[in-house]
Amino acid sequence: MLLNLNKIVIKQLPAMADEKALAKSTHTLFVLPAEEPSELPFAEQLRKRLKRNHSQYSDLCKTPLMLDLANGCSACWLALEAKLSPFQRHTLLRKAIQALLDEKPEKLTIAVYGEADFRKTSAHDAVYVAALNAAKLPTRKIDKEKQKSPQLGTILVHGWQDVENLASLQALVAGNTLTRQLTMLPPNALTPTIYREKIESLAKELGWKHKEFDMQKLRKLGAGAFVAVGQGSDPQDAAIVHLSYAPKSASKHIALVGKGICFDTGGHNLKPARYMHGMHQDMNGSAVALGILYAATQAKLPVKIDCWLAIAQNHIGPLAYKQNDVVTALNGTSIEIVHTDAEGRMVLADTLTLASREKPDCIIDFATLTGSMHSALGDRYSGILGNQPELLQKTIDAGNAAGERVCAFPFDDDYDESLESDVADVKQCTLEGGADHILATRFLSRFIEHEVPWVHVDLSSYNRKGGLGAVASDVNGFGVGLGLQLIKTTL
Repeated sequence: MLLNLNKIVIKQLPAMADEKALAKSTHTLFVLPAEEPSELPFAEQLRKRLKRNHSQYSDLCKTPLMLDLANGCSACWLALEAKLSPFQRHTLLRKAIQALLDEKPEKLTIAVYGEADFRKTSAHDAVYVAALNAAKLPTRKIDKEKQKSPQLGTILVHGWQDVENLASLQALVAGNTLTRQLTMLPPNALTPTIYREKIESLAKELGWKHKEFDMQKLRKLGAGAFVAVGQGSDPQDAAIVHLSYAPKSASKHIALVGKGICFDTGGHNLKPARYMHGMHQDMNGSAVALGILYAATQAKLPVKIDCWLAIAQNHIGPLAYKQNDVVTALNGTSIEIVHTDAEGRMVLADTLTLASREKPDCIIDFATLTGSMHSALGDRYSGILGNQPELLQKTIDAGNAAGERVCAFPFDDDYDESLESDVADVKQCTLEGGADHILATRFLSRFIEHEVPWVHVDLSSYNRKGGLGAVASDVNGFGVGLGLQLIKTTL
């Protein structure tokens, strides 16, 4: 499997560090409170550097400061105000840590100061950010210098010790890394066949129950919405993959659903080059769901999780579905095809029906679904919609706590008027544009049975140039922290 965290060892020392303790460090991050501590190692060197820059200690709350210490250590100083949100803390820490990681250290020291609660929060966030950004990501680029460079092997933390919390943090890092690794693979290295093989291998490794609904099975079931998309590819290797993590101690049952379009040409409504470029990442929603499942398993959360991955490609060809086709979904709903590039809602429709028939306590689906969500929010937030206001608020709170921000959109039923069809039960979408992110979610809601609580996450922020929040890579794994935090709040 892809997962490779460079085998980072995290060592924790509860006492705050003095100059003697830091004497052998080559790269150190100093995380400080807004008010300067009375006893601070290398304080005189810091003051001289600040004076030379015509700066004050308070400026460390805005911009990290790099400083070479007398012992040869490359140090970065950062102060965090108590009022900062997790997203703001993660962003500042990412900028500070990246300056140190750019020097390719084998060992990184994190020294936190201040009151106990501040040190706990700051150390946790700093370790999280450092481990995320030290993870190995896929590349086919030949870089001989990079190949010779050492990789981060140890993170040494002074001023914090919490073994149980550390294990949960490492699980989250692993889940996010898996999501990014999968999303970044080129399309010829992650076809539906290859993707399914990787998932099966991971299921065996972690003891998940594993079942596949391939095209033959889906035709027999009557899953015409999914089949319409999958039939355009050669080979017809699309499938809905069902994974299940079910510890004996489980007290809740959560379903995760992910859109896994390994490449999206747009079908007969072919995308222009500008918009087809990068469409190998249209499977990111499935990678997020898989990353959450991985993290929850590693953290041994006492919750049953069913993970449903809608894996396909949207190709053009003699068998590909087309405008004005009418297909019948798994739950019997007939759908008028309006635009073949709205394939994500088609594969998710039947997948959500299968997920809801298991009657979980909650369904969370993740998808890079609509361009209109990106138009509405840009790439700093993702959007959510759902059938229960209480669940939407929990999702917003979970996103804020995880440093992965989401914004809720309307879900009123009068939007359904735009999806009324003269020849079928519902239109797949409209050609007029407008609030397609809302119409897509109204469409999807028709395929959830048994009135299961459900939240849809439209991942408009999964890729942001220069990184987002805790993560420096463009593909940022957004949704894994949010999803894991939301699951924890249901326990």
